[in-house]
Amino acid sequence: MVRRLVPTILCLCIWMATPARAEGPNVVASIGPVHSLLSGVMQGIGTPELLLRGGGSPHDYALKPSAARLLHKARLVFWVGPSLEGFLVRPLAGLAGKVGVIQLSVGGHDDDPHIWLDPRIAATIVGKMVAALAGVDGANRARYEANGRAMKAMLVALDKEIHDRLKPVAVVPYLVFHDAYRYFEKRYDLASQGAVAVHEGRAPGARRIAMLRRKIIDTNIACVFTEPQFEPALATTLIEGTGARTAVLDPLGTSLKAGPELYPALMRGLVDQLLGCLGANG
Repeated sequence: MVRRLVPTILCLCIWMATPARAEGPNVVASIGPVHSLLSGVMQGIGTPELLLRGGGSPHDYALKPSAARLLHKARLVFWVGPSLEGFLVRPLAGLAGKVGVIQLSVGGHDDDPHIWLDPRIAATIVGKMVAALAGVDGANRARYEANGRAMKAMLVALDKEIHDRLKPVAVVPYLVFHDAYRYFEKRYDLASQGAVAVHEGRAPGARRIAMLRRKIIDTNIACVFTEPQFEPALATTLIEGTGARTAVLDPLGTSLKAGPELYPALMRGLVDQLLGCLGANG
């Protein structure tokens, strides 16, 4: 009689020792860098959805029906703010009271919305994500908090790495295609001489092109950086006969696989391109 009961008791003990993990909430991120940070905070709990995929720019993105459905199913939506993802303003307003919307923008640098390009601000974003997720999913609070600590430690190390690598080229002047790097440039004290395009999505006219060519020559600009979303022919025209070079900066990580590794890969990619074009070995 005793021998027949032993296997049943053992099976019951094993089952009780391995409780089921609480499933995470449905969460949506607007762009790749935000999604990457969120993926790190949710690691081991769930996988957030990403709205903007591929090489599109958030400034002129049109919300697809499939993406709209993701918003309606979400418990939380994380976005930078209206100055970057204008396409989300009306859809999110329509979800007021039904979905938790977390705006991550903090202002500063003349309202440049590319806040994730400073790892210190990225760490602040991680803290906001941990608090918001723990608020709707208390069962996984400890895991979110542990992931948040690990993410912040990674960001501290990444910040130091970037500072050390860029120090040799910090005084070398350059131009960017559009004004998306103020947080990055201020953090690492870089010698940016401004942007080619005055307005997002609008190419400069002939007068501005002539002025920029003169500036490239007069200030000995080493490089004009374009972006994957913009036509590189303009940069070629600008540098012709000046001695300057061109390279591509990608502040969104459009060619990278979505997930927790995208953010550090994006930041290191910026460093690699800067070093390669400004004349130092990374």
